[in-house]
Amino acid sequence: MGSARVAKSLPLQVAAVCYRRRGATVEFLLVNTNGGNKWTFPKGSTDPRLSHSQAAEREAAEEAGALGTVEPRHFHLYLHSKGVFWQPGGVQEFVVKAFLMEIHQMRRPDEGNRRPTWVSPEEAKRLLAKGREVKYSRELETVIDRALERIQFHGELWGASSGPRAARAAAQSS
Repeated sequence: MGSARVAKSLPLQVAAVCYRRRGATVEFLLVNTNGGNKWTFPKGSTDPRLSHSQAAEREAAEEAGALGTVEPRHFHLYLHSKGVFWQPGGVQEFVVKAFLMEIHQMRRPDEGNRRPTWVSPEEAKRLLAKGREVKYSRELETVIDRALERIQFHGELWGASSGPRAARAAAQSS
């Protein structure tokens, strides 16, 4: 997102970008929007009694039944829209703080209409783009790319991956 001024003038939401590792692959957890015609990350409003990461964690539990470890700091900001221009209220834009959340356990979601679904990064990009303007689908594609970079970095940092960074770190420590 370019301008801090824009971020301050739009309402804020928080999203839990939920993921799990399956061997060398990563899967993302998506849920249906309230209307059921699009896919999204579990997200919602902030709460003055909770930190933003705790609010994102709450959304993951309510909308997807996802329980896990949420990072305390957001890794990305993106623009999101709700509504359509031809209906009353029109289109409302939001700035969304995205928090990575590694999922360890699933339970029945509080919101039964959300249909939580695990998908590959490529499928997540495809589903998130469906029914959205290009501007917003590109925002969501960037969220997936940034999440993958961060997950890969954590894996290399903790030795869960054998990428070039991990090899360099191992060589330097010996």
